[in-house]
Amino acid sequence: MKQILQSLRTGAAEVADVPCPAVKRGQLLIRSSRTLVSAGTERMLVEFGKAGWIEKARQQPEKVRMVLDKFKTDGLAPTVEAVLNKLDQPLPLGYCNLGTVLEVGAQVGAGLSGFAVGDRVVSNGKHAEVVSVPVNLCAKVPDAVSDEAAAFTVLGAIGLQGIRLVAPTLGEVVVVTGLGLIGLVTVQLLRAQGCRVLGIDLDAEKLALAQGFGAEVVNPATGEDPLAAAETFSRGRGVDAVIITAATRSSEPVHQAALMCRKRGRIVLVGVTGLELSRADFYEKELTFQVSCSYGPGRYDPNYEDKGQDYPLAFVRWTEQRNLEAILDMMASGALDVKPLISHRFALEQAEQAYAIVAGTEPSLGILLEYPGPAVQSDQALQAATVRLNPAPVATDVARQPSVGFVGAGGYATAILIPAFKAAGARLVSVASSTGVSGVHAGRKFGFEETTTDTDRLFSNKELDAVVISTRHDSHARFVLRALEAGKHVFVEKPLCLTLEDLARIAQAHEAALDRKKALHLMVGFNRRFSPLVRTMKRLLAGAPGPKALVMTVNAGAIPADHWTQDREVGGGRILGEACHFIDLLRYLAAAPIGKHSRSVMSGPTGDTVTLQLSFDDGSIGTIHYFANGSKTFPKERLEVFTAGRVLRLDNFRTLTGFGWPSFRRQRLWRQDKGQKACAAAFVATLREGGPPPIPVEELLEVSRVSIELAGVSVLSANERK
Repeated sequence: MKQILQSLRTGAAEVADVPCPAVKRGQLLIRSSRTLVSAGTERMLVEFGKAGWIEKARQQPEKVRMVLDKFKTDGLAPTVEAVLNKLDQPLPLGYCNLGTVLEVGAQVGAGLSGFAVGDRVVSNGKHAEVVSVPVNLCAKVPDAVSDEAAAFTVLGAIGLQGIRLVAPTLGEVVVVTGLGLIGLVTVQLLRAQGCRVLGIDLDAEKLALAQGFGAEVVNPATGEDPLAAAETFSRGRGVDAVIITAATRSSEPVHQAALMCRKRGRIVLVGVTGLELSRADFYEKELTFQVSCSYGPGRYDPNYEDKGQDYPLAFVRWTEQRNLEAILDMMASGALDVKPLISHRFALEQAEQAYAIVAGTEPSLGILLEYPGPAVQSDQALQAATVRLNPAPVATDVARQPSVGFVGAGGYATAILIPAFKAAGARLVSVASSTGVSGVHAGRKFGFEETTTDTDRLFSNKELDAVVISTRHDSHARFVLRALEAGKHVFVEKPLCLTLEDLARIAQAHEAALDRKKALHLMVGFNRRFSPLVRTMKRLLAGAPGPKALVMTVNAGAIPADHWTQDREVGGGRILGEACHFIDLLRYLAAAPIGKHSRSVMSGPTGDTVTLQLSFDDGSIGTIHYFANGSKTFPKERLEVFTAGRVLRLDNFRTLTGFGWPSFRRQRLWRQDKGQKACAAAFVATLREGGPPPIPVEELLEVSRVSIELAGVSVLSANERK
């Protein structure tokens, strides 16, 4: 299928071949008929992509601070690589989609308020021939609403949410500043609600449209005074409310809105403006100012959007989905007419022309993209889950080249894992991703032979020697089990699994493979033990008799409580999701099984500031301080080992210092090295040459068990998640 992707580095848009996305639980698979280009949001994205480095930094100062913090702790080279990798990832454009349901995911209700195959629906889907969208971001389209009109629904819901926050009553005077698509929809909705509306814009054509919808207008570009116009329009009382739908870096629209308002007036920002507010503007009038969040309640709530947990209507009358339904009802009744807002129509193949208009000076408003129907391409052909990218190498080239497939192509996979496996000499055969976009990016960048959204294809592919799993944590156990059952070697990014039940299943599956006389290697991405400085520590400690005291300090930094890694069912929490790295590192250096373990947790909503205590069978002890409450400017990781009157200190995997070692004082690397490349190379070498696994399976299972127990998680098992 075809999908529009934009380069954040250059701003260029392309129509790319992408595998059809997989429909997930609680989602709808939709064949697109029309999508609407957002002249505001998408124009800003295009302009950001086309901007130079300095302008990009100026537009996102908070990202600049993050980059500077990373530079201080990790050095120049890793920071530059991280920035370039982020800008290199293509951005799927669009959020206003109209199409027909091809497939209904599990746990999507049917009936009067549910969805069925063949339903015509609107959604916040991308500009793609097929999209997979969570059910709470979809709404059925009434028969009286055309495809072209319905494509404006999501954008209309943005304007509607701004109106709901203003809460106007019949006869109130409301100013709409900025008469783009959202502004003109807002004018119509306010008029339908019985409000008197004054529209402000610099474009005469948009002002004329607003007049046609029943608004009074004022044009500052011709010398008209918005404040005087508002004073007259409100009969000298001041306007009741101002809705700002403009996009500008200036704070003037907010200042102007405050001057227009009556005492205790309301101002709602739907668009994007500067926010240098003046206390004097708001103080004497006791004005209220609020920023509207997209389509309404539920936006950015993963429980609502991703997990499909609706808010009770009695307590939250208007949600994202119910706002979509309200806009469609307004269209069906004729109270909202978007036909005059359509300025251009393009076939999907002409998308680059459409974006040239968005980024250019040619007047435009509503730009619709039209998609070919079933008569041109059947549903079955459109749902092809695999795209061929490169020809397979000739047989002589792959004789000693282990073949691997990747499940997951997210940021860590494309920045670290895939380059490491390529550098190790692996043959990159297939990469699977759920949406298809990240898989296409990884496939094209690193030379995969194909990309797919059909994960089953990797496990049934007889050409693959091994599968690399780099998906979200809750899927690790399921994919590891499928790989082992399919007779594939497995490299899984940490953690191995989230529950003791899943751990037992994995151990049984690996043992069963051995019983079939097939020595399958199971590897977890515990890369820190492969760091060159850690290997130096291991060599030095081998010559130091007696038990060791190991202290690991991790300045992990705060992560919001709603981040997926904090979700116990999805990410397992940060102790299981990341601190397992350090449990493995101490286990490696102690070179003895973990006998006892305990933890102390600082009170807080996330419980990710902890101290973990380990006791090893040889008498060694280990302490891991995993702290989320420190400064980002402080180095992230420090390891200290005390033994036999000597001390080793490892700072951020760049500098190793010895105290009391006769033949060792210091070793420093020119850049940080956490062992990711060496970890992948060790796994690939084992596939190529045979021999024992890089990490004994018994240690992987032991570290995983201890990590699960220390995390104290109680999550669904793999069977319960199905």
